[in-house]
Amino acid sequence: MAQQLSPALADRWVRGFAAAVEEANDRLTDMDRRSGDGDFGVNMTTGLRRALAALPDRPDTPGTPFQVLSDTFLSHSGGTSGPLFGMWFRDFAKVGSQMDFLTLGAVAEASQKGWDTVTRLGSAKVGDRTMVDAIAPATEALKHAEQEAEPLEAGLRAAAEAAERGAEGTSQILGRKGRTSYVGEAALGVPDPGAVTIGLFYRAALDAVADTSS
Repeated sequence: MAQQLSPALADRWVRGFAAAVEEANDRLTDMDRRSGDGDFGVNMTTGLRRALAALPDRPDTPGTPFQVLSDTFLSHSGGTSGPLFGMWFRDFAKVGSQMDFLTLGAVAEASQKGWDTVTRLGSAKVGDRTMVDAIAPATEALKHAEQEAEPLEAGLRAAAEAAERGAEGTSQILGRKGRTSYVGEAALGVPDPGAVTIGLFYRAALDAVADTSS
């Protein structure tokens, strides 16, 4: 069982994330029709397709795949959430570029930095019905797993499950940021697509590691 994310596993994480978003495209678009402009799924899949085309065959560091994601989303993504995702990926790139392998602690550090960045730039906090509602519990789960010296796979599983619970919880929250703040109760019953995408991000990390132990 892998206890570190090598550059190859980080690449698998990113490619798995792209595949998961592609598969969820229609669902994400439908969610956004209820709470936003309806273009979230298309913007995410378009950005990820561009990133996949730019990924190197052999990344130098585990930060390289995330740097490609960040550069692509900051340069080419549409919508309001695209740049936030670009900055989110950038923090994973920064942490990963400084080491040969990503440990559980490094993933927790990147997640915390990403949380801080998204909060600062998007002015969103937990309970505002945004991607932060999935980022926050996932980050706390990662930090707890690191403190308890849990294996990498267990920590990533806890993060994925926490993010997915947080995302699902947004279905009962009235939006306070962006377009969703204008649609009010019409968005109730459906999760925020950005938060759901964060759940897919951590689930892809878990799948990348779990595949090595199967």
